[in-house]
Amino acid sequence: MAKDMAVALIPGLSCAERLAILEKFEREEKFPFSTKQDLEEFLKRPLRGTFCTMDEIFARAERHEKASRIRGIRRVRCGEAGYPPLLGEIYNPPFLLYYLGRLPDPEKPAAALVGTRRPSPSGSAQAYTLGRGLAKAGIAVVSGLALGIDAMAHRGCLDGGGVTVAVLGSGLDELYPSSNKSLAKRILESGGAVVSEYPPGTKPYRWNFPERNRIISGFARGTVIVEAPERSGALHTARFALEQGRDLWAGKAGLFSPRGAGTRRLVEDGCGTVGSAADILTEWNVDK
Repeated sequence: MAKDMAVALIPGLSCAERLAILEKFEREEKFPFSTKQDLEEFLKRPLRGTFCTMDEIFARAERHEKASRIRGIRRVRCGEAGYPPLLGEIYNPPFLLYYLGRLPDPEKPAAALVGTRRPSPSGSAQAYTLGRGLAKAGIAVVSGLALGIDAMAHRGCLDGGGVTVAVLGSGLDELYPSSNKSLAKRILESGGAVVSEYPPGTKPYRWNFPERNRIISGFARGTVIVEAPERSGALHTARFALEQGRDLWAGKAGLFSPRGAGTRRLVEDGCGTVGSAADILTEWNVDK
């Protein structure tokens, strides 16, 4: 039985709580808590929401483990060797990270490039050139595989001969959007990775994406909001980057774009700007 996958399926727990439960589970022959009340006593707090029986959770974990084996999906647990170290530093990191391909070299910096799904031509161009320029300097690019800015950042990185990471808001067998399947395939063929905290079979529910954004910024030393309207989900990524103590920049493409109101607000709030990869490389003292 995949103990880590079973613990990951218990609803409403933080990563630290899951690690504590797993540690106790691994010392005993069977799951040490038979009821919700047992878990609440161990955690010293009430658990909210619907709670499945452990038999149901174990059955689901076995199905997820089988699906992972069939599809070649690997996983790494927070705290294990191979877990991205910067990601492990954030508040409530993913307990399990599912991935296809190869995770980026932890010794090299990574930058997150995100923005609107409906960019202006200048926004698309900047996402692409930033991705390409960073790749040529050996910096991995992290984004969300969405249409628009994300896809252009991934493509720029690939065309620059670099490694890029796509973070999904669904299971790795439920790739979204489906129109970017060929891009995901190219990412994997070029030595990059497609990752998710969600187990196989998880649909791309809209509420997954705000949580997904903390992983995008968590992978990276810094994040660029290339172009974003006022209510863009990319602004969630900006907030996470700040909370995580990472660098944050606004792309200059968004400063004069009709789709860049959110980008301009970041600058009004004191965020720095970047026009090219060279600006980031200078900030990080990386050879161009």
